[in-house]
Amino acid sequence: MTPLATRTARIPTLSRFGWLMALYTENHERLEHMFAPARLGQGSYVSSVGDGLDLQVEVIAQHAYTTELRLTYAMPDPVTGQPDPSAYLRQYHDARQLEATHCYIGRRWQDVIGMYPPPAELVGHRLRMNTFLGKWLQYLSERGHGSDTLAPDEKKFIEVAKIA
Repeated sequence: MTPLATRTARIPTLSRFGWLMALYTENHERLEHMFAPARLGQGSYVSSVGDGLDLQVEVIAQHAYTTELRLTYAMPDPVTGQPDPSAYLRQYHDARQLEATHCYIGRRWQDVIGMYPPPAELVGHRLRMNTFLGKWLQYLSERGHGSDTLAPDEKKFIEVAKIA
């Protein structure tokens, strides 16, 4: 029998992939609590809390088990003209996960990690994107963004009506 003093404690560790899945779960809870995107129709919405920095929430597609959306402040990047920051998200309703599929914060993912990154680098990049998303969602919640501050973006709905 080994003496008690020489035994090492077996504390379970969380892999980087496990950490990523935990971030997905936390981010799902944050977004669900704020906007409940599965209940929104496809289209563009604006959340205004009176700070002059309105958040645009665009529901790109609603599927049986997923919602695809984009969050942005719609401040144009001076070089590309694209909204920056901007996060494209996929919410998995059955798994209760929210994945940032890509973020635009000055550069595209291809510019950051290349077209064919090794798996460890890809997981690291996803960790950084989803950590950013978690901090952004927390900030938005603290500022007061939520279902009661969300309204259809009349400009976007008028543009769509003119095209149709």
